[in-house]
Amino acid sequence: MTDVIKPEFNEDGKLVRKIRSFVRREGRLTKGQESALTECWPAMGLDFAESRLDWKEVFGNDNPVVLEIGFGMGASLVEMAKNAPEKNFVGIEVHRPGVGACLMAARENNLTNLRVMCHDAVEVFASMIPDSSLATVQLFFPDPWHKKRHHKRRIVQDAFAQMVREKLAIGGVFHMATDWENYAEHMAEVMNVSEGYKNQATDGDYIPRPEERPLTKFEQRGHRLGHGVWDLKFERIA
Repeated sequence: MTDVIKPEFNEDGKLVRKIRSFVRREGRLTKGQESALTECWPAMGLDFAESRLDWKEVFGNDNPVVLEIGFGMGASLVEMAKNAPEKNFVGIEVHRPGVGACLMAARENNLTNLRVMCHDAVEVFASMIPDSSLATVQLFFPDPWHKKRHHKRRIVQDAFAQMVREKLAIGGVFHMATDWENYAEHMAEVMNVSEGYKNQATDGDYIPRPEERPLTKFEQRGHRLGHGVWDLKFERIA
């Protein structure tokens, strides 16, 4: 899917902003995050490289691989890995304090089925993820770019959906969640016409929150304030 990441130019020869999975947000590391990055990276960190990963080599087993794009501070990702030791989890996040926090929590829970990367997910997908190798791709609460003029910056676009599909195994699932109704509608609109996918919802476009997706503190607060959250699951069928 090189068309997702290659530079493009407009009629005036100016570089067009390429699709990325993030807006870079570097923050100050706490001492705990810094030590976790230093101490846990050799066992749990994956460095970016222009070569395909071998999941059996990475994890030492053939268990299904769940990959999350943009895990924030990693609390829900760690909880999912803790609750499903029969699965392997990979998290990609560009915010180093978030990666550090995730590694701290993973160490506290003695997790062996979690690996993390600190790099742009689009480039990781293009260079490192083997085709048809993922059981699930998760994208929870991505930047909604709520202003209409910024909608084109939303990560869920057809090119991105096709990049994800290429890496999912047949029967694998792309699971999205957002607390912005307009973005939920956008996700459904893009995914319902994206080639090779089937919506797993049986009543409308959305599904109830699956048990495997932990309820975050942010989400609990939203529920108390009457805010909605929309989950979508699309299965790769071709």
